Amino acid sequence: MKSVLERILRHEVLSREEMHDILVAITQEEIPHEQVTALLTALQMRGVTVDELLGFRDGILETGVPALLDADRYIDVVGTGGDRKNTFNISTTSCFVIAGAGYKVAKHGNYAATSVSGASNVIEQHGIRFTADVDRLNRSLEEAGIVYLHAQLFARAMKFVGPIRKALQFPTIFNLLGPLVNPSRPQCQLLGVANLDQMRLYQQVYQRLGIDYAIVHSIDGYDEISLTGDFKVTTNHYERLFRPADLGFNIAKPEELVGGATELEAAEIFDSVLENRALPAQKNIVLANAAFGIQVLEKGSKSIEECIDIARESIDSGKALKSFQKFKEINS
Repeated sequence: MKSVLERILRHEVLSREEMHDILVAITQEEIPHEQVTALLTALQMRGVTVDELLGFRDGILETGVPALLDADRYIDVVGTGGDRKNTFNISTTSCFVIAGAGYKVAKHGNYAATSVSGASNVIEQHGIRFTADVDRLNRSLEEAGIVYLHAQLFARAMKFVGPIRKALQFPTIFNLLGPLVNPSRPQCQLLGVANLDQMRLYQQVYQRLGIDYAIVHSIDGYDEISLTGDFKVTTNHYERLFRPADLGFNIAKPEELVGGATELEAAEIFDSVLENRALPAQKNIVLANAAFGIQVLEKGSKSIEECIDIARESIDSGKALKSFQKFKEINS
């Protein structure tokens, strides 16, 4: 580790294999906390490379609990977090809209870090019990079209760095890893990022992993499609700047996206969208995010307008709500 730290301080980069080995050594408690702290700080100051990020990803997946799903093609919809906008659970709600439209979803998530309600918070608010049981996971995926993978049950490595990350109080490489360590290793992903630098980094990562993806970023800082202004989308097939009007939507007001002051309020907004009684802006935002997820699943063969229609039918027909109700029945 002395050699590793000296190299990073000289602005040298580590290989994917070296980073994998370091992560495994951390989980085996072979590296003192002081050196782990120095490593995370130095990487953050220098900037993380694609290979370094992939190496830590490899290590987390290798040392974690796998989620072996009996499906050929499914998607995860997730945001990097950290935009500090305290939006309602847009990604999680979009997942049930996608599942209601007949696609498969493996949603990976955790408790909130910077907002009132993260994915695990809103799921738990509905009486769901998190599980790593493969049989139950596959039943949920088969019958409800969606499975929820609570990160803390799968990524064992995170507990070894939790106290260090908390003490540092600034983002580290681990803040970038959340979207990359879904234990089911989905073939498709819709990722929301908080800035354009992250968009470029993840684009290179996804190209290396060889998966189908869309990365979205709202220019005013949201790590999802907020419809509060222009937003950028980059996929395997195109890179484009959209306006809400391009999708047939009005511009949303920031206050229409707020997730409330409590977990209960956030859960109520989640329910209102699936029950088709939400504010028009709330529904439109979910439709937009779900549509780009559907387009990824369709390998870009459908226009975004067609995908919006598919998402809208999922809500309007009650299929999205039925998917959630079945999910609750299986996982409560």
